Amino acid sequence: MAALNDRIPPDSPDDPTVTTRDAAELLGISVSTAQKWIEGGALTSWKTPGGHRRMRRSAVLALLEERMAPPGESPLTLPEELRPARHPDYPVPADEARRLRSVARSGLLDTAQDPVFDRITWLACQMTGAPTAAIALLTSRRQWFKSRQGLAPEETPRGWAICSHAILGEDILVVEDACSDERFQRNPLVTGDPHIRFYAGHPLHAPDGQVLGTLCVFGDVPRGLSELEANGLRALAAIAEDEIRLHMIEHGRRWHQPPGDTQGS
Repeated sequence: MAALNDRIPPDSPDDPTVTTRDAAELLGISVSTAQKWIEGGALTSWKTPGGHRRMRRSAVLALLEERMAPPGESPLTLPEELRPARHPDYPVPADEARRLRSVARSGLLDTAQDPVFDRITWLACQMTGAPTAAIALLTSRRQWFKSRQGLAPEETPRGWAICSHAILGEDILVVEDACSDERFQRNPLVTGDPHIRFYAGHPLHAPDGQVLGTLCVFGDVPRGLSELEANGLRALAAIAEDEIRLHMIEHGRRWHQPPGDTQGS
């Protein structure tokens, strides 16, 4: 069947391979139904040498999101950059499809500069002593800066974003010297302007719990982050998340409440 891809893709620890039974459990359907969906091309899969079907967890979650989306909000109606990349050259969270839908739902992407967010990045520079700070949103194609201090470009390719690594965790990612880190040694933002050496980024969450991007600071001199500076960056990230929630309320955006969240939207 044309929709099925029998070439085994490269292994990815950030997007693990799952079995048909795993897919059925994630989708909340029977194994037989999952098999029918796979055979019908709803899920891209491949065969192992033993003849068993395998697929990426991100593909299963993308299908789950499509089936659960409210009317008129199918991922198929989203711009290409708000759908998961087929072969990303950067690490992705296991729930990248849902994360990208939250980026779309936030209503922040490609909006004008906002003094509320600019104050946060200015304070991040003052609090950490870093020359550059940004609030970055990540689509599947680019890293776009809602706010930035000491940085000229409005965006970079997603594959260049150190923030792609930062959004995989829950706390601050600190890179003391990017030139000594094999993940970033050949990154164009390290080898060229702005010649990043030091980086610290804290994930920024939407009200539904998905990560939109980061509040990050960086500079061209290797260094660490003190405990006081780290706590300050965490506090500013929490303020940024509050402002994201307020932005969505003021602009009539909506979100799905995370489990156990009793706050109204």
